Amino acid sequence: MRILQMNFERGWRGGERQTLLSMQQFRDAGHDVALLARRGGALTRRASAEGFAVHEPANVAGLCGFLLRHGRRYDILHAQTANMMTWLALLKPLLGRRIVFTRRTAFPVKRRERQTAWKWRSADVLVAISQAAASEPRRLGLEASVIPSAIQARPLDQEHITAFTRQFDLAGKRVLATAAALTAEKDPCTLIRAVHRLRQLRSDFVFLHLGAGGGTETEARELVRELGLGDIYVFAGFQSGIDDLYRLMDVFVLSSRDEALGTSVLDAFLYSVPVVATNAGGLAEILADGRGVMCAVGDDEALASGMDRVLNDRGLRASIVENARDYVLREHDASVMAGRYLAEYQRLLDRNS
Repeated sequence: MRILQMNFERGWRGGERQTLLSMQQFRDAGHDVALLARRGGALTRRASAEGFAVHEPANVAGLCGFLLRHGRRYDILHAQTANMMTWLALLKPLLGRRIVFTRRTAFPVKRRERQTAWKWRSADVLVAISQAAASEPRRLGLEASVIPSAIQARPLDQEHITAFTRQFDLAGKRVLATAAALTAEKDPCTLIRAVHRLRQLRSDFVFLHLGAGGGTETEARELVRELGLGDIYVFAGFQSGIDDLYRLMDVFVLSSRDEALGTSVLDAFLYSVPVVATNAGGLAEILADGRGVMCAVGDDEALASGMDRVLNDRGLRASIVENARDYVLREHDASVMAGRYLAEYQRLLDRNS
């Protein structure tokens, strides 16, 4: 099977990580996989380093030109982002290829429902990464298969851990952390208020905010200053090799208002870190059945209480970690995810043969 994965994002977040992981798994299964991605983007660099054929137009005009000239070479055109699906929908009559779209967000469709439904309907197969991500397509009358995102353990880099511990003076401290961009849907200000509440209860911890900047960065930094948290709330920025850093964490926290799934939480599961998080979107699915402490969206008091409980209760920590690790190994294995996609691809090709 010849498969073209398509992702035009500049940075490196969950969707780009999943795109590359899928490509690796498809290649391991014996398929011919290429990538259409933005010139100079993080995904482009990483896929090239992995030895994949990467086509890297500089802009949308170049992207569309590539598809019109070369799109028919591939059996499957897989849009990994909503923007990519927009261009595929517009070009579909000229391409004559099977199109797959993965929806990785759970945002409600508040405007342009008709246009969005038309775009999604242009995909021959629409995949959502969680029931939460599937809810809007289904509400608009479309079929949506659910294939959860996957994760894969990375070898430990002890030198990285040692250097990071020294850089941020973590020795002897309990480490709580989040991995989230400073954007509105991640709701960093609620998290900061929760840490402020926790500070009223204890002082034996440091909180690391791992992740790129965004639209709420100025507000978040100002709130940390206003609440006097500069000594314990550390904006550590985007970190490569973040898998290593989970080994330092006592608790992982996520305060999202919208979350289709939450692969950072799955990483915490894999590396045996107990999780306290909101019940936004797909988080409610993965944290169910005792796999974490769930809190209402926007409830900083509940987040603070959850963090304190997990730090204090060894039995609770052990139970959460055991339930979560069993679940993630069973339901979010990379080869299982790839197998589900390949089965969808094959059904699509068989249906159109």
